[in-house]
Amino acid sequence: MPSAKFHGRHEDADRVCEHPTCREAGEFRAPGYQPNGFDGPGTWRWFCLEHVREFNAGYDWFEGMSADEILSAQSPASGWRTESAAFSPKAAVDGVPRWADYTDPLEAISARAGGIRSRAEREAKMAMSGRFSKDEAAALETMGLGSDTDRQRLRRRYSELVRRYHPDRNGGDRQYETRLNRVVEAYQLLRKSTIIA
Repeated sequence: MPSAKFHGRHEDADRVCEHPTCREAGEFRAPGYQPNGFDGPGTWRWFCLEHVREFNAGYDWFEGMSADEILSAQSPASGWRTESAAFSPKAAVDGVPRWADYTDPLEAISARAGGIRSRAEREAKMAMSGRFSKDEAAALETMGLGSDTDRQRLRRRYSELVRRYHPDRNGGDRQYETRLNRVVEAYQLLRKSTIIA
């Protein structure tokens, strides 16, 4: 026996079908006279099952669009240029949410943001001291070393990180290979630096 339930049915509302000659319950919504846009959410039209099917059969989403607007709407990147409210420069203005408004019991968002911020601050301080170039400061950060590093400490840290990230030490797992390459590049840069005694 086929199911009598239809996807998209709104049985809880006391609406009448908007078709001019119909008095059935308007349980199915269809795009309204005002679409979603800058002025706010759009409106819905409500029809019975028979008339929503009729409406859908003749509905043209592109109606009223120019050729350029149709081409843009059909682009594979359509919609990606739209900014999510949480990422907007106006986040938290006029009730629009921002990341800080969400609960973060495991500190998954805040810890990552804090780590990125503190790393950038450390790199900036080292580079602004005039003692290190921006690349040298970033290399020290990659190695997990501070500005007081000497050559012996650099070699010891390099050996430790190579052992930690080498695939042979991780059962052949190559997921750390990118990290290992960054460590090798950082070491090569710092090894040649005249700043580290």
